[in-house]
Amino acid sequence: MRKLASETPAELMAFDLLELGGKGLTAEPLSKRRRALEKFVAANLVPGLLLSPMTHDRATAVAWLQRSGGALDGVIGKRADLEYRSGERAMIKVKQQRTADCVVGGFRYAEKKKEVGSLLLGLYDDEGLLNHVGFTSAISAKERPRLTKDLEELIGAPGFTGSAPGGPSRWNTERSMAWEPLKPVLVVEVRYDQVTGRRFRHGTGFVRWRPDKDPKQCTFEQLAPELKPSELKELFGS
Repeated sequence: MRKLASETPAELMAFDLLELGGKGLTAEPLSKRRRALEKFVAANLVPGLLLSPMTHDRATAVAWLQRSGGALDGVIGKRADLEYRSGERAMIKVKQQRTADCVVGGFRYAEKKKEVGSLLLGLYDDEGLLNHVGFTSAISAKERPRLTKDLEELIGAPGFTGSAPGGPSRWNTERSMAWEPLKPVLVVEVRYDQVTGRRFRHGTGFVRWRPDKDPKQCTFEQLAPELKPSELKELFGS
């Protein structure tokens, strides 16, 4: 445990304070809770304790949003005069929406019928290998039968030549994880919000097919870079 803690030390990002010294603060407005939190962090500075940045300036918040991705998921908007409301989503979470052109390197069938369930997305690296980066299942029910036939005509190994979709896990059955490799000729534009470790962190949204795009142009270079450690320190402190 000590070895793990030294190799990958945990960090706590403080963004609200609900109790201090046995006194509840949930009935206090966010502005007052924030002042209490800032005083608490200033008085207890230790490695690994970080204070989430806060601003009333719209331009600053927009700049944070533009730099989001990786460790910075997005920007939260809250009312400064509002008390803490347990169980309620009394906030607005804003994420950066970006698009990328990806090669369809494979697909999975739906679980209950032999129709396409999701498209497996790939991007080329500097060595010319096609790597699996995520999926999109945002396909209309009306389009699925025709699309399934088109995809089945393109089935052919290996599909992905770099990193490929993983096998079954404790949450996924062997059937749900099985996938069909495709010849790398189809390009689709998808909408994504975040990239983690060269993978789309969440499922992506379908935007459009790109028959005008050469699959070899679908590279990692089009993805927004993650914030560097020095940039994270600039936002959150060391």
